[in-house]
Amino acid sequence: MSIDERLEALTHSLELLSLETQKHDRQIDRLSTLVTEVAEGTARLLRVAEMHEHRLDSHDDRLDKLE
Repeated sequence: MSIDERLEALTHSLELLSLETQKHDRQIDRLSTLVTEVAEGTARLLRVAEMHEHRLDSHDDRLDKLE
């Protein structure tokens, strides 16, 4: 195998590696977006749960006053 053939093979390998790296970068970007969306949804659910907990506590307080 001549030096030119080796350089061509190396260039080809680097091009393939570059394509794979770009593919992985896009996947990482999509996963990052997904994680952000899940975190935001979880935070919204937490706020709803806290509001319901507060309402339940208020109902318990009112029931205690009735007794």
